[in-house]
Amino acid sequence: AVIPSELLDEVTALVEWPVVYDSTFDAEYLSVPPECLLLTMQQNQKYFALNDRSGKLTNRFLLVSNIEAADGGAAIRAGNARVVRARLADAKFFYDQDRKQTLESRVPGLAHVVYHGKLGSQLQRVERITAIAANIANELGVHPALTERAARLAKADLPTLMVGEFPELQGVMGEYYAQNDGEPAVVSTAIREHYCPRFAGDALPKDAISLCVALADKLETLVGLFGVGEKPTGEKDPFALRRHALGILRMMMEKRLPIAFDRMLKIARDAFAGVAAFNSADKELLEFVYERLRGLLREQGYSAQQVEAVIALRPERIDQVPQQLAAVRAFMALPEAESLAAANKRISNILKKADDVPVAFDRALFLEPAERSLGEAYSAVRPWAEQLYASGDYSAMLKSLAPLKVPVDRFFDEVMVNVEDAKLRANRLGLLAALQTTMNRVADISKLSS
Repeated sequence: AVIPSELLDEVTALVEWPVVYDSTFDAEYLSVPPECLLLTMQQNQKYFALNDRSGKLTNRFLLVSNIEAADGGAAIRAGNARVVRARLADAKFFYDQDRKQTLESRVPGLAHVVYHGKLGSQLQRVERITAIAANIANELGVHPALTERAARLAKADLPTLMVGEFPELQGVMGEYYAQNDGEPAVVSTAIREHYCPRFAGDALPKDAISLCVALADKLETLVGLFGVGEKPTGEKDPFALRRHALGILRMMMEKRLPIAFDRMLKIARDAFAGVAAFNSADKELLEFVYERLRGLLREQGYSAQQVEAVIALRPERIDQVPQQLAAVRAFMALPEAESLAAANKRISNILKKADDVPVAFDRALFLEPAERSLGEAYSAVRPWAEQLYASGDYSAMLKSLAPLKVPVDRFFDEVMVNVEDAKLRANRLGLLAALQTTMNRVADISKLSS
């Protein structure tokens, strides 16, 4: 039995004396996609469908009556079979009628469907999604022509009779109709998968083309609606922008997509050229997305300190964030971590009070033994640390900083940074700026200081 928890709760609330009977419908209706039959039975009739051993839908179902019939339920079974027949006949009619038109032929009709008062029609939206998807495909090395085709047809099932009856089937019916039209399998799959993830914990698109179209769809929504002032406020999020942002973040991290987030924003922003009401809101959108990223990472078990250390750098490569967090977690286990984090915090405070400090120093200007010791230790550590960072071994890169603990502690114990001699002061500030730059390549470790 197919028993959705929501349907079970609803039916339980509808009856006082539940009695379960089984009934059937004509097998010819099994030619209609099972998603349509399930929604018809569940939403309209409150029936529980039955699958066979292989998980395939059968023409039998369960119904719950509020009476224990004297005839064993024969009349109830027959009556419900008659009622569901009419419902399924409607579904079959919608399905047969929809297939008389190709998805391609429906695309121009989207010009008559309003998407948003300031952003135009669904056709204009599809053109933007297509442009964004094609550019992302080029960035990721995905087949551009097939990606464009999938994006162009992604919303073509919206005017169909079946989606009009069951809006939940948008994308699902598009896949079936694309298959009927003979479209390539990756195109058909992308039409369904580009809506994913539809909710928290939902599966991500599996195919690369599906990913490109899904990213384009969500980016167009986020960038466009932020650009016309439709930002979420408090609890209100009528356009599900939080869900769209989380979907983008999950795809970039879990699928390890090697593209900078600001690059994707630019691709999406360029698609709105010529839209009079659109004004770029990248700064606000970035803050919105990073806030979603904070929440997502906290849900994955990372501490507030660990998350903030990574987010403070405003990472552009979201795909590398899990590696950065793993590195931060490993770094925190080192005995030198707390001391280095505290020193980094102290360096940050010193540099904040100084004007623009060049990240450079002259070892010939070192006077104190402690600053000479730190300069030598840093010069020894830096090449190896940078090499590890470039290779993507973030954990090893942070661990390579451990030898700096003793010379850093000694420097702050014995050296005055803000001395009167301007040249000497600038050189010491430059040493600290260089040290901070290397220490904070993976994460702002000052955020790890208690």
